[in-house]
Amino acid sequence: MSATVLEMGAKRNQGQATLAAGLNEAALLAEDEALYEVEYGCVVEKPMGVLSTIFANELFRVMDRALGAQRAGWLVQECLFILDAERNLRRRPDVAFVSAQRWPLDKPLPAAGDWPVVPDLVVEVVSRGESAERLLRKIAEYFRYGAHMVWVMFPNLRQVYVYSSPDQVRVVGESAELDGGEVLPGFRLKLGELFAAVPVEQVPPQPRASEPAA
Repeated sequence: MSATVLEMGAKRNQGQATLAAGLNEAALLAEDEALYEVEYGCVVEKPMGVLSTIFANELFRVMDRALGAQRAGWLVQECLFILDAERNLRRRPDVAFVSAQRWPLDKPLPAAGDWPVVPDLVVEVVSRGESAERLLRKIAEYFRYGAHMVWVMFPNLRQVYVYSSPDQVRVVGESAELDGGEVLPGFRLKLGELFAAVPVEQVPPQPRASEPAA
């Protein structure tokens, strides 16, 4: 048997072992009820603080109430989407909307496993201390695989960054309204009311190195 065939077989076995290890790790995280994503075969735990969790719940509740009668698509929370099955990339946005054009309402859902569809709208609620680099990478991935809009919400800052592409973004403050654009026509949300529904304690600024702590 040639060295090339042996090398190919070794790489295939290594890939299968990596995938199996990833699936086992995902199963363990599922048993612990920890949220996770899969980044190119590697299982990564998704940390969620109490603020980001409750804020996402409130946003989902408001959106579901506004969109429920329209039957325009699927509004889901913490669902794991398969963005790239071949590269095993799976993301779990805090809230997402999948249009009926992308997944018809009468099309059967998978009986088990994750959802092989890319959402039209993705919402990420940023937790304190979350890596900006990783967040920007996720935004780029969503658009690369077909998302039309990404909302990045900062409960502490009371701002929403609305991305229409990886390099086109506008900042919406709490005194303004957030609209659904072409993805959710007619949808409007008063951010002041949303932020008021989830009060946040004020975190005092960290003292500079030259200043003694109070």
